[in-house]
Amino acid sequence: MIAEKRISLARIDKIKPDSIDEALKAGAYGGLKIALGMNPEDMLEQFEKSGLRGRGGAGFPTGLKQKFTRNSCDACMKYIICNADEGEPGTFKDRIIMERDPHILIE
Repeated sequence: MIAEKRISLARIDKIKPDSIDEALKAGAYGGLKIALGMNPEDMLEQFEKSGLRGRGGAGFPTGLKQKFTRNSCDACMKYIICNADEGEPGTFKDRIIMERDPHILIE
């Protein structure tokens, strides 16, 4: 039997969700630390090369979304919005992530 490899849910039930210290010990924010050491253009290139896509039904390319956001307006204030609508019947993944490892949303 092939062992399950969790990525988005890897820290679920292994950390206290409200403990930044436990999250850091478990490897949270490692990607953020790397990203903060990069220039914005290189970071956008990495997003595109990764092939990462949104978790919604459309699977929109994350790199493209990041470029649109960056190029939309230099003087505009930008916000990050997390749409955690559980539109699929019987699906509770977003709620589980927000309740048990909110750090992955921030990173």
